[in-house]
Amino acid sequence: MEMKYDGGLTCSIGVTSLDRSIPWYCDVLGFTLLYRRDDIGWCELKTGVDKVNVGLSEVEQARAPGGATLTFGVTDIELAKASLDVAQVRQDGPIFDIPGLVRLLTFYDPDGNALMFYQDMVGAHG
Repeated sequence: MEMKYDGGLTCSIGVTSLDRSIPWYCDVLGFTLLYRRDDIGWCELKTGVDKVNVGLSEVEQARAPGGATLTFGVTDIELAKASLDVAQVRQDGPIFDIPGLVRLLTFYDPDGNALMFYQDMVGAHG
């Protein structure tokens, strides 16, 4: 039996406060709140990627060890970095270049969850 996917993806991130995190993800990353359920400590945000949403799960302690790092493709990583700079978002150093392949930038949400931007330099993603 073959598993069939519908093309959607929701990535869950643990945060300590939906009240603090929802505005951060909307204002800094440009996401849109789809819905919020305080009774289960959950909300879902629409990203700029078709059928890819981010779910925020309110937990007592964020940043469990391990896990995936969400890495969003951008068309201009310098502009994306400048937007983070204006919002005073903590970053893990300068843009990292792998010549002829990709440019990467790691940054952190208010709970210290790592996120990344990438700029494809070879057209591998599109």
